[in-house]
Amino acid sequence: MSKPLTDHERRKQISVRGIAGLGDVAEIKKSFNRHLHFTLVKDRNVATPRDYYFALAHTVRDHLVGRWIRTQQYYYEKDPKRIHYLSLEFYMGRTLQNTMINLGLQNTCDEAIYQLGLDLEELEEIEEDAGLGNGGLGRLAACFLDSMASLGLAAYGYGIRYEFGIFNQKIAHGWQIEEADDWLRYGNPWEKARPEYMLPVHFYGRVEHTHDGPKWVDTQVVLAMPYDTPVPGYKNNTVNTMRLWSAKAPNDFNLQEFNVGDYIQAVLDRNLAENISRVLYPNDNFFEGKELRLKQEYFVVAATLQDIIRRFKSSKFGCRDPVRTSFETFHEKVAIQLNDTHPALAIPELMRILVDIEHLDWEKAWEITTKTCAYTNHTVLPEALERWPVYMFEKLLPRHLQIVYEINRRHLDRISALYPGDTDRLRRMSLIEEGDPKRINMAHLCVVGSHAVNGVARIHSDIVKTTVFKDFCDIEPEKFQNKTNGITPRRWLLLCNPGLADIIAEKIGEDFLTDLFQLRKLLDFINDEMFIRDVAKVKQENKQKFAAYLENEYNVKINPESIFDIQVKRIHEYKRQLLNCLHIITLYNRIKKEPNKKFVPRTVMIGGKAAPGYHMAKMIIKLITSVGEVVNHDPVVGDRLKVIFLENYRVSLAEKVVPAADLSEQISTAGTEASGTGNMKFMLNGALTIGTMDGANVEMAEEAGEENLFIFGMRVQDVEDMDKKGYNAREYYERLPELKLVMDQISTGFFSPKEPELFKDVVNMLMDHDRFKVFADYESYISCQDKVNELYKNPKEWTKKVIRNIAASGKFSSDRTIAEYAREIWGVEPSDVKIPPPNEPRE
Repeated sequence: MSKPLTDHERRKQISVRGIAGLGDVAEIKKSFNRHLHFTLVKDRNVATPRDYYFALAHTVRDHLVGRWIRTQQYYYEKDPKRIHYLSLEFYMGRTLQNTMINLGLQNTCDEAIYQLGLDLEELEEIEEDAGLGNGGLGRLAACFLDSMASLGLAAYGYGIRYEFGIFNQKIAHGWQIEEADDWLRYGNPWEKARPEYMLPVHFYGRVEHTHDGPKWVDTQVVLAMPYDTPVPGYKNNTVNTMRLWSAKAPNDFNLQEFNVGDYIQAVLDRNLAENISRVLYPNDNFFEGKELRLKQEYFVVAATLQDIIRRFKSSKFGCRDPVRTSFETFHEKVAIQLNDTHPALAIPELMRILVDIEHLDWEKAWEITTKTCAYTNHTVLPEALERWPVYMFEKLLPRHLQIVYEINRRHLDRISALYPGDTDRLRRMSLIEEGDPKRINMAHLCVVGSHAVNGVARIHSDIVKTTVFKDFCDIEPEKFQNKTNGITPRRWLLLCNPGLADIIAEKIGEDFLTDLFQLRKLLDFINDEMFIRDVAKVKQENKQKFAAYLENEYNVKINPESIFDIQVKRIHEYKRQLLNCLHIITLYNRIKKEPNKKFVPRTVMIGGKAAPGYHMAKMIIKLITSVGEVVNHDPVVGDRLKVIFLENYRVSLAEKVVPAADLSEQISTAGTEASGTGNMKFMLNGALTIGTMDGANVEMAEEAGEENLFIFGMRVQDVEDMDKKGYNAREYYERLPELKLVMDQISTGFFSPKEPELFKDVVNMLMDHDRFKVFADYESYISCQDKVNELYKNPKEWTKKVIRNIAASGKFSSDRTIAEYAREIWGVEPSDVKIPPPNEPRE
């Protein structure tokens, strides 16, 4: 028998990763050695693996620079409408492999590194994740950047360069511990500081009324230093820019005349200004009204708008002297997309610039602002909606408060003209919520100040129109749209699952990577024995690789023949990790009850971070790990059931988990998950979905056929009906013996014998105030899981369903999503023009 291929040899066979030409390989080796030599000459004479990683990163970066400069030059000359995607989060993960793939360099680099006696995968593992996001919203922004570049749009991502991203999660004695994510410790080879574009941002102060109009004076200034990261499109030579701002104190900070004498303290106080970009707020779907967060939101908006206006004024002329003076055409050249309400201050800030500084009249300024801005809503959970106290706003941004009041006055005048005497409607639609304290409703500000408002999956967009923004939709229905989320198939198929990408390319060619709808062609092979076998084989290899990783990293042995049942996402009550937990315990009880019965073996893996201040989420993690302790050490169970908590779930771990999954858990209460995007990654990578009719699951079921997903539980209408009549958890507890047993075990300390009361808060919540109705879907969920087991016993039928799912996942490419934003919101056409590469002369 032939000996098994090494990882390197297997990778070499993957044609979708580009052909390694001899000359190219030699060139990469030469460049690598030059960078390595430069690094070592500076400091040391023995190279570490990290030195090798940096040498490779700089080598690959060299291939980006020419394309980057040429792309930006091309935009100057063509002067297209520019798209500005404003987000407080960009969850980018690692950059090296994605850059090699998009430049078509992966096999060339692999071969070069191999010839130098190194292993590419080992070097890739050294890179830190850029964890500048919490979850779905931040990762969506990252996928969107990839798609905008791949579709040839003149697009910019604007955000904050957090010194500390999302915390690293450690599990100690079953509890989550947070550690600071010092991701810049060794430097970041992918960013370029641009001090020449540094800009001032103002805070505090007061408004003076002069003959020239209002002036914002006596402010404190913080400087915004831009750091640019290249964003390469897939094999089209386009390289766009992500510009992240870092806060810097001006040199005279706290050294003005009134602060004479304490020079040392003044220099130390520079930290206060620079804290603005220190750390990412670690909340997902939760609003925490802290002043530092409001500062972050204004900081990114103020710096970005100055940058946009500078570029608008000087565009086409390649110099920084203002040339365009009229703002008439601003909205024809500039689009601003607000990723949730976090950058909502762009609306009053643009008004302030146009009215106070450029001296446009209010009506003209407002027309420009609304035509320029568009808003994406990401959640309907009330606790996630941003409502800033007026007193905080007034202290930090006094002029903006006046502008918001004026926007509100004109808005309410319009409403009362349409609905005379309807004071309740005025109260509901106001940007200002009365109460103690008075608050500014940022979602209302976004809806009023944008020309387009979109939800992120069809069901979510419908809920937005009929509930949260119903009053607004009644007046301007044409403003409300749907843009179902998507994921980039470059990272989420080609990069993370090359084996699957390769067998697909063998059947239908490589074009699916930029036109994912072509996966439909796989339906022609639904009965092709060879293809069925190949799909199953790739999945098995991925499972074995992940099992080996878990054994290496966490010393846990798992059965690669078992169902890999995976729920990875932020820990939140609405995502119902607790429902998953109840199923695990039910399964355990069934094995204990009939230890000699044949059970379909399962490995249940749950991963995700809990916000540090979210007590219930932390208790959910402790419950999962405690159940794991009992189940995994029970000799009766053996390897029929294992429970693993995946520590420190992040982008780079998702890239390993997703290709290995058999079953994807998407089990939020119907009407709570706006879209989900993990669901799409699993579908594309050959897992089957067990899920509720929520978020994009609805459209996944529509695309693949509901019979090809495991759909269970209440629909949105059922949830609404239950809200009307009242949800009574105890009724289910009394009626369902398996559920009663599980709950009694949790509450009597079966999983926490040393601390029987440990989970009383969880039990109490589930029994008496569970907003997300876990028990109401328990029975349906358990019987659906039984169907999963049945199908898994028939590997061929299972794999056919897998192929049907992969074939139906084309809609969920972020390329499709971005093409829709481009045409229906930004008013631009995606382009397949390939910019000539740096080594070819320009025409």
